[in-house]
Amino acid sequence: QVQLVESGGGLVQAGGSLRLSCAASERTGSAYLIGWFRQAPGKEREFVAASTWTASTYYYADSVKGRFTISGDGNAVYLQMDTLKPEDTAVYYCAVHNGGSVYERENFGSWGQGTQVTVSS
Repeated sequence: QVQLVESGGGLVQAGGSLRLSCAASERTGSAYLIGWFRQAPGKEREFVAASTWTASTYYYADSVKGRFTISGDGNAVYLQMDTLKPEDTAVYYCAVHNGGSVYERENFGSWGQGTQVTVSS
């Protein structure tokens, strides 16, 4: 089973930027979608964005459109996060899409361990 590893989290002030990376232990098919989700304390894990490994197809949650950009180079999927807000504070996870709606976490598997993003006001 493919294993995903996230990196790039950290502490940033509101208005700042971070770039997250999601790398796989082995290649999946190029058509596979990789999703980014986030979970804040006491909240459900929610969809953020998803794309293929080369970002030929991509999706965004309304809450991050215009601020976050998903990209890929065939080896990793990246989430560029700009104009960060305190409400973006969460643990960010990537996972492999298994079919069905990309907006539902139940349709994803092979979750990474997550990376913490903290945005201070």
